[in-house]
Amino acid sequence: MIHVRPANSEDYPRVLELITELAIFEKEPDAVEVTVEELQYHASTKPPLFTCFVGEYDGKVEGIALCYPRFSTWKGKTIHLEDLIVTEKMRGKGLGKALYDRVLTHAQEQKVKRVEWVVLEWNKNAVEFYESTGATIIPGWHLAQMDGTSLAEYLGK
Repeated sequence: MIHVRPANSEDYPRVLELITELAIFEKEPDAVEVTVEELQYHASTKPPLFTCFVGEYDGKVEGIALCYPRFSTWKGKTIHLEDLIVTEKMRGKGLGKALYDRVLTHAQEQKVKRVEWVVLEWNKNAVEFYESTGATIIPGWHLAQMDGTSLAEYLGK
């Protein structure tokens, strides 16, 4: 029933649908700017900018996990799990765990020293799931971002 595999070029329209579904779930329905073409392009560069795994349930893509390499000045080579998305109707069926396990296996294959990701504190199901696997939710750290407009304004000063 569940099959996890690397995404191929034909998967990216569905990948974008799932990214949009996640944005709606996270109460940011208008935040997605990336296009199918950008996803396809950046997945196919040498080296690719990211790795995307798709999770199929009964032959239909119902989830994704997208991760990419990072470098920590404290740890060295790491992987960042950008998004792990499972359609609402498929939650609780093991697809999310299968995708999570695939990313962690990928990280181990890459011989990284750490895998990290961000989880919204109000997403109690996700927090509990990650903690149940041995992940640490780090208190006292805040996510900081600067969008393109803020970047241009700051550098233009």
